Amino acid sequence: SGVRVYGNAEVTLKDCVIEANAENATGVFAYQNGVIRISDCTVTVTGNGAGGVQVAGGGTLYGNNLTVTTESKAAIRSDRGGGIMVIDGGTYTSNGKDGCPVIYSTADITVRNADGVSTKSRAIIIEGKNSVTIENCTLSGNDQSTKTGSVHSNIMLYQSTSGDAKEGTSILTATDCKLISQSGAMFYCTNTSSVINLKSSELILSDDGGLLIVSKGRWGKDGKNGGKCTFNAVDQALQGNITVDSISSLNFNLNNSTFEGAILSEGNVKLTLDSGSKWILTANSSISSLTGDTSGIDLNGYTLLVNGNEYKK
Repeated sequence: SGVRVYGNAEVTLKDCVIEANAENATGVFAYQNGVIRISDCTVTVTGNGAGGVQVAGGGTLYGNNLTVTTESKAAIRSDRGGGIMVIDGGTYTSNGKDGCPVIYSTADITVRNADGVSTKSRAIIIEGKNSVTIENCTLSGNDQSTKTGSVHSNIMLYQSTSGDAKEGTSILTATDCKLISQSGAMFYCTNTSSVINLKSSELILSDDGGLLIVSKGRWGKDGKNGGKCTFNAVDQALQGNITVDSISSLNFNLNNSTFEGAILSEGNVKLTLDSGSKWILTANSSISSLTGDTSGIDLNGYTLLVNGNEYKK
């Protein structure tokens, strides 16, 4: 690493230029209870297999107003053993393919008031029992994955079963953000339980992707590797199709929100709307249950099946 802190040590970095170009050499790395406070710094990482600012093994990193660029792994990254990261302000650019998003989480990561771009990968990846909270951020991804079984998406919540992350619920919370997908669906959940909390955010979908895919993928045991997703939208405008395969499920909750799109599923979707929410169908759709205030449903000439029965207004 350019800077590595561990064993209960604490380091403060300010107005620094940090460069790391060796194989697997992370820019700034907090490990084993080490604590890093870094502000107004530039971190450039060009070595293969290396992230920008990173925690693992219980490390803690607080970053403020950073400019971070990487070529292989995420600009904001955690690894096995997790830790805590809190980032406020700055610009974060990831230029590698596949596992090189702006943010890769096997920890609890909070990012505020920041801009991030992944030029060839997703904007965010959350693995296993971990979380990402973003506030007032603009994040863009361009998933170019070529591995067999890959599903292109901007934000992925999954479990690789590699041991890097404990099994459990992956959580994404986004408030007052702008999320841009250059390729694939905006959200993808596979081989894990997940919660997506979305409030007052702008979503820009790609031309070839929908809003949400909950399905099996290339991780986990065949037949048991679907996704389980709870999607909570508050004060939110949503567009695009939602796809849920036969071994996956979705609890979709709209609170003072509008959804314009279709739900393409085997029926394993539970939808709840409050009195301030609307669903405008854009194709025939199927769900398993419908609760709350249904007055905001606009069939728009399409058919809605609820538990196999046609819904009539």
